[in-house]
Amino acid sequence: MTFDDLGLSPKVLSAVNAAGFTTPTDIQAGAIPPALERKDVLGLAQTGSGKTAAFTLPMLTMLEKGRARARMPRSLILEPTRELAAQVHEAFTTLGKEHKLTIALLIGGVSFAEQNANIDRGADVLIATPGRLLDHIERGKLMLHGIEILVIDEADRMLDMGFIPDIERICKLLPITRQTLFFSATMPPEIQRITNQFLHNPAQIEASARSSTAESIEQRLVMAPDDDREKRDKLREVVRAEGEVTNAIIFANRKTTVGVLEKSLLKHKFNAGALHGDMDQFSRLKTLDAFRAGEISYLIASDVAARGLDIPAVSHVFNYDVPVHAEDYVHRIGRTGRAGREGRAITLVKMEEMRAIKAIEELISKTIEWQGGEPSEEDIANARSSRGRGRRSGGRSAGGRSAGGKPKARSKPAEKAERSEAPAKAAKPKSEKPARQRNSAPDKSSERGSDPAGFTQSNMPAFLARPVERA
Repeated sequence: MTFDDLGLSPKVLSAVNAAGFTTPTDIQAGAIPPALERKDVLGLAQTGSGKTAAFTLPMLTMLEKGRARARMPRSLILEPTRELAAQVHEAFTTLGKEHKLTIALLIGGVSFAEQNANIDRGADVLIATPGRLLDHIERGKLMLHGIEILVIDEADRMLDMGFIPDIERICKLLPITRQTLFFSATMPPEIQRITNQFLHNPAQIEASARSSTAESIEQRLVMAPDDDREKRDKLREVVRAEGEVTNAIIFANRKTTVGVLEKSLLKHKFNAGALHGDMDQFSRLKTLDAFRAGEISYLIASDVAARGLDIPAVSHVFNYDVPVHAEDYVHRIGRTGRAGREGRAITLVKMEEMRAIKAIEELISKTIEWQGGEPSEEDIANARSSRGRGRRSGGRSAGGRSAGGKPKARSKPAEKAERSEAPAKAAKPKSEKPARQRNSAPDKSSERGSDPAGFTQSNMPAFLARPVERA
């Protein structure tokens, strides 16, 4: 099958040929025909399978007729991250070069004034992140009742980032006659519920097994030490052992870890840069452009960038930390081996992360091979038991357990004996202070006994002490 068989317009086919595309991927071949028939589409495909073109190409064909009005876009594409939104904008610019469509990009980190100007001119295609889109709506700068096509891309990532309530709110502002194109790499139960809510009799295209990884990616696990410094040494050892690394993305779970890894790699003469959620938009785009251009060979990133990177020729992915959610593993390693290219994904695993690895293997229905030897069940059990003893002995010596595992009994007489052996000098102030208070305090009970009202000469109010003048 070729793109000529999918029903695309001559202008779109010309742009496709100019871009060097010859054969559609599975998701493109399955999603484009029903999309051109104005049907709702539910597309399930792994990262790097060409989902962007699966909705970009039919949208360009369908939007050739018609004209946008000010503040009333004709189509809306929702993306979870700024990077991914910018890349979809770039795809529309490349593939739509023979069209005279107006494309507006609404993302954070860019001034509202510039974005308002694009909206006021009228947008045929509006690409936005949910938060920034709602900001414009609340300011009264945007109306969505003219939307003909809605695209929800990377829906499972939207779920992970907590955008589902925002999407539900946005969809309530759209006309019910819209066409919805819904794409996701995985299908957790919550996403299944959302599809039932948003889509009407969709054409479901499942280009690959759900939550699967590309066969072109060679996956390996490497045992890592618990100590952070030793773990960084292990990472450098693994990277050097790979030999020729064209470029690589190193994923970490925390942005603080991203910063530490960047300093460590730069110190050891690695050409590295960092990407995390706290960076401003200018710095993020500058770092991404440097990585694409080969000025940076190793990009250390947190999960906020896992879905926002579209760099075709990434040779390696290194997981410094095992991802918290098994689905994130699929998206991380999907940065390499894209469009049928070969790639390698290596994950450093501490003993305490073995359970997370099992969850990943169950999700992808595949056993990941160990590089450098697999730990035995006895090693894993010993590591768990030693960590347990370490935690108990770390801060609970009085009421914890002994080395043999038996609980220690508190010895109250011993505690009293220790108190009694304390120096007399330390106990002296405690015994003298109450004595001084008792000796210095007047005996009010005896004084009150002599006066029914309880007043004495020392505490008598002034208005009672004044002499009474008799007439």
